[in-house]
Amino acid sequence: MDKFTLMALPYSENALEPVISKETIGFHYGKHLLAYVNNLNGLLEGNPLAGQPLEEIVLKAEGGILNNAGQILNHELYFQQFAAPKEDNKPVGNISNAIVRDFGSFEAFKEEFQKKGATLFGSGWVWLSADKDGKLVISQETNAANPIQRGLKPLLTFDVWEHAYYLDYQNRRPDHLTALWKIINWEVIDKRLSI
Repeated sequence: MDKFTLMALPYSENALEPVISKETIGFHYGKHLLAYVNNLNGLLEGNPLAGQPLEEIVLKAEGGILNNAGQILNHELYFQQFAAPKEDNKPVGNISNAIVRDFGSFEAFKEEFQKKGATLFGSGWVWLSADKDGKLVISQETNAANPIQRGLKPLLTFDVWEHAYYLDYQNRRPDHLTALWKIINWEVIDKRLSI
């Protein structure tokens, strides 16, 4: 059976500072995500889902296998979407047009997205996804859930589990969400939309 491995970051561990510190990346990527990978590999031994692609496991699994597979998928999409901070960072390409079409403006989209992230109770994720017709939707997903379970295509996500921000922002989740816009790599998000 092929084992899952820890993804490689597309940037150095300090590249996202001061939005996300090297220490947070060390724990979030280097410990939390690695633990999900190791847990999933252990849970899949002798399981009929072993050898399936990660997305298939998320769609078919339950319990611990779903929780660990979902967290790997979510974190891979999360960590791949970032780049070094840029002031006045705005969407590019088709995703920019789609955001204006479906939310009225980038500012209106940001406001709704941040509100959904700030008000999600407990641990989870806020997502921007596209439905089967290409319409953009914002959803709150608890724990390890992923929009693919609803038939949506995930494009952008903010992790609102406390381990994603607590070292840098303590209990100030809204401040963390506001800062994340500076490190979104909109070319990655635009590419996800066109796949």
